[in-house]
Formats: sequence, structure tokens, C-alpha cells
Amino acid sequence: MNWSECHRRMLPYVFEIETPSGSGTGVFFAYTQEETLIAIATAAHVVEHAEDWKQPIRLRQHISGKTRFLEDAKRVILLDRRRDSASIIFANDGFNLPSRTLPMIEKGTYTDIGIEVGWTGYPAIASPQLCLFTGRISAIVRDEDSYLIDGVAIHGVSGGPVFACLADDRPQLLGTISAYMPNRIRGEVFPGLLRSQGVGAFHEAIATLTSIEDAREKKEQEEATKVGFGPVVDWRPQ
Repeated sequence: MNWSECHRRMLPYVFEIETPSGSGTGVFFAYTQEETLIAIATAAHVVEHAEDWKQPIRLRQHISGKTRFLEDAKRVILLDRRRDSASIIFANDGFNLPSRTLPMIEKGTYTDIGIEVGWTGYPAIASPQLCLFTGRISAIVRDEDSYLIDGVAIHGVSGGPVFACLADDRPQLLGTISAYMPNRIRGEVFPGLLRSQGVGAFHEAIATLTSIEDAREKKEQEEATKVGFGPVVDWRPQ
């Protein structure tokens, strides 16, 4: 396993996400069949304020440095607040993306406890540097489609890809960074656990990638019925 090579192969898929209220990280994960639309995964809390208030967001592709502003009319953001997951869907222009998407673990399946995983993002304390982190899966919370990982997350890394390193050093997308849960049981702050959301919400988003109109219609239906919405926890590291 070569984490340096695995991370290098991840770089073309990584984006910095900026909104009027904060910043985070995202990862390109899907095309439409004709490659007219693309989807970027991130954490819901990175973009939910901008989405709720119809504010623009700015995407910067790490490998090229190219940026693009997405106004509300030019995008669809599918928010799954319960799972702290978001898919940003927009027209495929302005970025030089890989021809193949990342291999993604199958919906409803999880990697094993004890497996070493990596994650990458833009910590605010080291801006604008992209940083690589590694740790081990400590637990799987299946009913919340999430992992607990022996590692840290820092402001700005939220939404960044969590990935395993396959046998040929290719990254496999397992989820996105949601939160760091410090240990405050006795009042003092001690090292805690990283929380990563799985890829369930992103598999669901792929099914909507036929046209921007269909994606917008799906979003409107979900908002009308409150599908996937729920309370949002307050310990997430945007």
C-alpha cells in the first residue's frame, strides 16, 4: 500500500468549496451518461446555508487551480441533512476532469473495521494547502450509514473524500468527512473520533443524473415530503 501514490491519484477529483459563510472540501464522483452533467460530493453542512439562502458557491479544482462560481440557477444541490451529505450537480464545463470516475464502494456495504483509510481536505489552519490524513476504521454505524475513524478532522476538511487504497494503489471512495467528536466526558478536551458519512446518499444522487431539470424536480419532491431531512448535529468541523 502506497499512500503517497493513492493520494496522488485522488488529486484530480478534489475541489475546494467556498461559500459566503465558510469553506470545505468536495470530491467529483459522477457523470451523466453523455457527460453533460457532473456531481461533486461534500458534507451538507458545508453548503446548506448557501443553498437555503440561494447564495453562490465557488469551486476550485485542486489539480488545475481553475475556479467556477455557481449561482443558484446554475446548479442543483441535493441535501441529505440527516446523513450530512450533499451532491452538487451542474453542467460539465470549465474543468478538465478525469475520463473515469472513482471506484466507489457499493451501496449498503462497508469496509472492515481495522482497515487503514485516508482522507484529504483543506484545513483552515494550513490554508490553502491540501493535506492528507490517515487512520483506521474504529466502528461502523450501519443505521446511520457512517464510520467512526481513529483520526482527526479540522475546519475546512469537512466534505473531503474518505478513501481506501486498493491493491493497485487506486483510491476507492468510501464516504466524506462529516465531523470530529472530541472527548469531553470529564469536562476537559481529549482526542476523540472522526465521523465519516458513507456513500449511500451519493449512490442515490447518481440515479437522478439524467438532466438538470430531472435533478431539480427530484429535489423539489424531496423538499415537499421532507425525505431524508432530520436534526443536524452541531459538532461538525466546517
